[in-house]
Amino acid sequence: MKRFVLMALASCALAIVAQPAAAQSKAKPRARDLGVPFDGTPGPLNAITDVNGVEVGHRTLISGEGKLKVGVGPVRTGVTAIFPRGKASADPVFAGWFTENGNGEMTGTTWVDESGFLYGPVMITNTHSVGVVRDAVIKWQFEHGPPAPLDDWWSLPVVAETWDGYLNDINGFHVKPEDASAAIENAHGGAVEEGSVGGGTGMVCNEFKGGIGTSSRKLSEKAGGYTVGVLVQCNYGIRSNLRVAGVPVGKEIPGPPIWDSDTGSIIVVVATDAPLLPHQLKRLARRVTLGLGRNGSISGNDSGDIFISFSTANAGAGMSKTPAAITILPVEKIDPLFAATVEATEEAVINAMVAADTMTGIDDHRVEALPHDKLREVLKKYNRLAETK
Repeated sequence: MKRFVLMALASCALAIVAQPAAAQSKAKPRARDLGVPFDGTPGPLNAITDVNGVEVGHRTLISGEGKLKVGVGPVRTGVTAIFPRGKASADPVFAGWFTENGNGEMTGTTWVDESGFLYGPVMITNTHSVGVVRDAVIKWQFEHGPPAPLDDWWSLPVVAETWDGYLNDINGFHVKPEDASAAIENAHGGAVEEGSVGGGTGMVCNEFKGGIGTSSRKLSEKAGGYTVGVLVQCNYGIRSNLRVAGVPVGKEIPGPPIWDSDTGSIIVVVATDAPLLPHQLKRLARRVTLGLGRNGSISGNDSGDIFISFSTANAGAGMSKTPAAITILPVEKIDPLFAATVEATEEAVINAMVAADTMTGIDDHRVEALPHDKLREVLKKYNRLAETK
């Protein structure tokens, strides 16, 4: 995750990129559009926002080119916000988290473990911007109606990171409080922007361009009819390990190496409307690892692979001042949710890579996008290319 690169010199004014989600979703194909076969049935948006109430917002910061000048640029970074019940709600959700490999950070997880609840959004940014984003979330929450009494109001936000220092002037601290606030204010339901946006702007995945990706699964009525949605910020892995739908795509599409060993990180957020309690949600978060394994991840020593899951069921349970009646899914009914988490995680990562464009950053470091035509050729070679509409 953290390759410490000392470089020098160069330029430019900051550009804030804010493309409407609907426009972007029409302009860019997703993995299924290219014929990548996946298991399971997605929701109507095939996104984390298929879970009712979930909102996602981005702030994308891109400026400058050429040699690195710390504090000036080039800048390739941003912030992403995920609200379980939308930004207008202060109602906490049951949550659980899990780390597969801990070379990374997700603040607030001690209290998630202790209380069983997630209060407020999950924020994702770059490694050196966790602090400023955390502080900005506290300020935003305070200014938008903290619970009384004010004299003992407090907040422990959940803020996660992956390292974008190969493309971004990460030590220039370009993410400001207003960028975190903008990601929050930009949060919306509906289609989710993917690829090089928000916190995923400067990320690298399997030595191709990475970033933000999302997917969902809708369970059958027999399995409860619940929805599971996943959002990833993927910045992990080496090319030779990449597998897509079981096909060794990384080996079939060679290219110049970026890393000399498995490195990077991934943050994964899992949402569901199934009535799960914190211990069950931790079990759900653990299944993310199996989805990443399908794509070839080994969760290397230098990787920060950290996952959080939450349930939008049992509204009001976290606000009640008296014993609250809650519902819980029987333990023997949870397997379909495990499968949905694995499947949606696998697809969300590939969606991120398919959506991301080739990017050049500091010192002319260039990361190529996963080429759509070559991906289709490789899938066809292995008889894995699905028919597309």
